[in-house]
Amino acid sequence: MVRSLPAFQSFPALFRVLMAVFIAAFIAGCGLMPDQIDETAGWSAGKLYGEAKDAQIDGNWDKAAKMLEKLEARFPYGRYAQQAQLELGYVYWKGNEPGSALAACDRFIKLHPSHPAVDYVYYLKGLINFNEDLGLTALVSTQDPTERDPKAARESFESFKDLVTRFPDSKYTPDAALRMNYLINAMASLEVHVARYYLKRGAYIAAVNRTQYAIKTYPQAPAIEEAMFIMIAAYDKLGMNDLRDDADRVMRKNFPDSSFYKDGLTSKTAWWQLW
Repeated sequence: MVRSLPAFQSFPALFRVLMAVFIAAFIAGCGLMPDQIDETAGWSAGKLYGEAKDAQIDGNWDKAAKMLEKLEARFPYGRYAQQAQLELGYVYWKGNEPGSALAACDRFIKLHPSHPAVDYVYYLKGLINFNEDLGLTALVSTQDPTERDPKAARESFESFKDLVTRFPDSKYTPDAALRMNYLINAMASLEVHVARYYLKRGAYIAAVNRTQYAIKTYPQAPAIEEAMFIMIAAYDKLGMNDLRDDADRVMRKNFPDSSFYKDGLTSKTAWWQLW
């Protein structure tokens, strides 16, 4: 190999250049395997969008996402690109990619704040986090409640709140309002659930703090009745009789027929079944 190099260098310069080009082309050609060929090359925006819609109908969310991504990348301007941006959030969500779905929603809102369908995007953001939260809360009976993170519920509530505030006449607003009520009850109940957990384990000050937060933050939630009872029990365990009696007076005034006085904390409907 070492002795052949001078012979090669002795060829005319033009021949050496042509050989180099041929070798480079041959190597590049070998690397382009059939499965690497993009069959969508040369497709129009309409064809890409049509394939994306067909994939959605078939439930092939991965293919639908890829078609919409290609559409936006190749035709960044015009109605097809805007429609692709609008639909990507839903497609990612259905394809079990909530992070990408939320990012797509935020991007659309930023790019098209006045779009006629932007209310739908706010609603979709709320749904994505709403379902994320339900997926977690369904496990509450087997999961340590102190390890749960209500972040998804809070973000879902904020998205629905944005929708209801900005677009009161939207067709999505009534359902968003119902889900907001559910989320308020759910977040309040989660705080009370954790307070009950602390009470059972003798962490009475932590139990009081949780109930105080729930009462202050979600004063109209049904779970406040139980929060008051837990507060009374925690103050009693701490020997803080004056605070216990004050809490008891407030509870008897607001919940005079409360079943907790009769049954204690033994009976309770699972809060995630409210919806």
